[in-house]
Amino acid sequence: MDVDGGLVAGRLSGVPLMRGLLPVERSRVVPDLIGGLTLAALAVPEVLGYARIAGMPVVTGMYTMLLPMVAFALIGSSRHLVVGADSATAAILAAAMAGAGISGAPPGSARYVELAGTSALLVAMLLLVARVLQLGFLANFLSRTVLVGFLTGVGVHIALSQLGELLGVAGGGPAPLARQLSAGMPPIHPPTVLVSLAVIGVVVFVRLLTKRVPGALLAVVGAIVASEILHLPAHGVQVVGAVPAGLPRLSLPALAPSDLRALLPAALSMSVVILAQSAATSRAYGSRYDEPVDTDGDLVGLGAANLAAAFSGTFVVNGSPTKTQMVDSAGGRSQLSQLGAATVVLIALLTATGPLASLPLAALAAVVFIIGVELIDVRGMRRIYAVRREEFVVALLTAVAVVLLGVEQGILLAIAASIVDHLRHSYEPRSGVLAKSAAGHWHSLPVTPGARTADGLVIYRFGSGLYFANASRFAADVAMLTGSKSGAGTRSAAGGGTDTPGPRWLCLDAAAIGDVDYTASSVLARVHEQLHAAGIRLVLSGVIEPVRAQLDRYGLTERFGPDAFYDTAGEVLTEYGAGGGAGADDGSSPA
Repeated sequence: MDVDGGLVAGRLSGVPLMRGLLPVERSRVVPDLIGGLTLAALAVPEVLGYARIAGMPVVTGMYTMLLPMVAFALIGSSRHLVVGADSATAAILAAAMAGAGISGAPPGSARYVELAGTSALLVAMLLLVARVLQLGFLANFLSRTVLVGFLTGVGVHIALSQLGELLGVAGGGPAPLARQLSAGMPPIHPPTVLVSLAVIGVVVFVRLLTKRVPGALLAVVGAIVASEILHLPAHGVQVVGAVPAGLPRLSLPALAPSDLRALLPAALSMSVVILAQSAATSRAYGSRYDEPVDTDGDLVGLGAANLAAAFSGTFVVNGSPTKTQMVDSAGGRSQLSQLGAATVVLIALLTATGPLASLPLAALAAVVFIIGVELIDVRGMRRIYAVRREEFVVALLTAVAVVLLGVEQGILLAIAASIVDHLRHSYEPRSGVLAKSAAGHWHSLPVTPGARTADGLVIYRFGSGLYFANASRFAADVAMLTGSKSGAGTRSAAGGGTDTPGPRWLCLDAAAIGDVDYTASSVLARVHEQLHAAGIRLVLSGVIEPVRAQLDRYGLTERFGPDAFYDTAGEVLTEYGAGGGAGADDGSSPA
């Protein structure tokens, strides 16, 4: 115990478990508990909405804030990350259950709940396998661009899915509602519409006044009171109905092989979303408070949280940026806030589920609709459009795919788009020809016919690792710069039509090359042969030790000769000048 800090962590403070909780500072207990109370007040209406998105009984949304939240608080490594029901994973689950071909499992049924537990169990296993294999780094492969597009698409998908209940239209999902609109105005239910507008109005008005007051909670409580006083069910407004009180019943999820096979693709999609979103959130808050981040440790906590969800009658949970921000804004700085929130939800489940029976479905749909609208990241999309048009296209395509093809297909497309975007950057590296300015500073010229570092010398910097996909581009650049295939001079694109003699030396500046695969090594050998046949000497500069070892194994060092390697491009320029090919230079290295 730290006698100066007033810590109450005891001897458990060094145990890997409870790293997000211990040590507990006495001065932080009250702010952390206030953070937990705020989280419960703000998040309960939200998780009820997420349960509706997932097709689950509404009370199971509160279950996600019990054992799963406690499990992560005790086992996860992040002091800030809050877990619970999440819109993206809830939408993926609902889409998977609708499209998995599992019969006899209508939304909200006991069979549906059992299968949702199966999904949570599969996600837990996949996350724990990812931890064993130390796959936390895979979170980096879902780009921010794609995540913005994916969450925007999810937001549009969720908002559209609530229109039927907002308007009181029977069977009013997006597709049926579109068919009814095409045939004429659908028969909306005015009392239901009034409830929807009232709830949306209260939430928006409260948020305009202050973000510290839980507008969604006030709107839901107000809708329950109005339902009781005005007897809204008698006017045709549908309500939630009886909500079971008490603790969730521990049970086994469905484990039939056919169910596991049907749900595995969705579980993989949800695992990727959980990994990416949780890691991004945990890193953001770790950076904010200058605390270490252990993504693999968080995977264990997330796996434990989903394992708890699987056996406690609820659905997949995720690291939530919105809930994490709720706690942070209220002053919470440790997992004590999550334990406090779970305690509040426990008390509510034991004593206050009765009033939920009178909650109009339209009020819940309005809360979900607002959640969906808030996920539409217009600012993020506009920012991407302003600074990176090609990435905006990727984000937009991802969003459209989620809306038109479904959330599960959208996340698969998002993964593919991230990988393709990464490959595109490495396939088209920013290469250039290094040259000295009149003031003696290095700068990069475009790779064009006739580009020269000095008369008879080309120092060509390749801007990426050399591998099978971009090796042909490397060879094409060399051929363009040297005219080695024909052995003749090339015409300068910027030389006003004058012929530029072929170079006597070509230097491959390898400062940006971190790897050379087997295919690229064969291309390097072939380029060397072509240059040698054209009377052009190939040298290399800035080769890092791991790449030099690769060239040794491929036999390229022996082929090029030991005198073909220089530490810097400046040394190459000096050596070339000393040999009479160009004026001597000071040999300084390029920036």
